[in-house]
Amino acid sequence: MSLRDATIDRERRDLVTHQAMDESRLIRFVAGPDGTVAPDLGRKLPGRGMWVEASRASVDAAVKKNLFSRSAKTALKPPADLADRVETQLVRRCLDQLGLARREGVLISGFEKSAAAIRSGKAAWLIEATDGASDGRSKLLSLARHQTTRICGVFSVDDLSLALGLENAIHTVLLHGGRADRWTFEVERLAGFRSLRPGAWDLDHPGSAHRNGSDEDPRDEPERAD
Repeated sequence: MSLRDATIDRERRDLVTHQAMDESRLIRFVAGPDGTVAPDLGRKLPGRGMWVEASRASVDAAVKKNLFSRSAKTALKPPADLADRVETQLVRRCLDQLGLARREGVLISGFEKSAAAIRSGKAAWLIEATDGASDGRSKLLSLARHQTTRICGVFSVDDLSLALGLENAIHTVLLHGGRADRWTFEVERLAGFRSLRPGAWDLDHPGSAHRNGSDEDPRDEPERAD
């Protein structure tokens, strides 16, 4: 059973708002023996869990208002940059999921293959490098808007290339299925700490990408063979 499946319909109370929320919307924290507070994103660490909504504002509020100490009924020392640490770990978990997806054959890369997957309706997510050229990206974003494909623009070319074991990974598509569900669970938590799509992308004119008549992103290069 995946972590996502295990959290469906289970609720916990958010330390900040005191509202009951589904676990999928929360980050679990645990207290260490030295009084520190650490995120437990895999929800496997021992100890009583303290739950905070998966957002930067909520984690910062829990630190500033000393809510972890109140919950644990003992003095705790959460680091001031706790939200940054959560974000860093979530980024790593998302990239790890993409690496697993590629090894399982449910993640494809390259402009043409990504476009074909979107047109076929098989694409759950279009994952575009933040620093890729706008021409190819605009074309794929336009295609995705006409399908149910969700869009993520969180990671750089270097991030994606390293996670996937490819050179110059810019355009990737995650196909519908169990791995996409697990990725969605992780990336939706990340969305509370980092916007999933740069605001500048919405300013790109979808039609402008077709003016040069090319279907290839100028930065695309042949990928390594598996």
